[in-house]
Amino acid sequence: MSNGNKKLILASGSPRRRELLAKMGYAFEICAPDVDEHVTGHARDIVFTLAQRKARAAAAHFQEGVVIASDTLVSLDGVPLGKPADAADARAMLKALSDREHEVFTGVCVLDAATGQIETRAVRTGVTFRALTDEEIDAYISTGEPMDKAGAYAIQGGAGAFVSKLDGELENVIGFPVVEVKEMLAHFGM
Repeated sequence: MSNGNKKLILASGSPRRRELLAKMGYAFEICAPDVDEHVTGHARDIVFTLAQRKARAAAAHFQEGVVIASDTLVSLDGVPLGKPADAADARAMLKALSDREHEVFTGVCVLDAATGQIETRAVRTGVTFRALTDEEIDAYISTGEPMDKAGAYAIQGGAGAFVSKLDGELENVIGFPVVEVKEMLAHFGM
């Protein structure tokens, strides 16, 4: 897929987002800015705000090009679950998600560095975990995988076996809703 004559900049250091964008056929470069991620409110609002914050911070480094940024949060009963602080926090999150449906929100922001044109969306996917045993939770935590993931799990990794139902786009749970990303980039001539 061609980017036309525009440079595409991914404002993320996430290997999962890099992989998904590359699979979509786009050529891009990486600019992963540090931003203040302290935002409160509903998970949908938080990811919307953080995606914009990341896109604006990355765009400040370029005179032209299209910047794409995203942020993902898990929400259980309206309470956002970020990355666990430690193994005990991961265990508590996974126990809370066990045998329950929760929501995963990903905010995506596309910004034209030259014109300032911006579009932001927040995408929701419902995820239901089957009942998890303490042994399964401990074994999963021992892999280290949950430690840098929102909600303490990676659906594309070992936690994929925990999912009994998915209501929405799998890639959104991974952190990059490819259907919406493609639509948004098309609006920017990509």
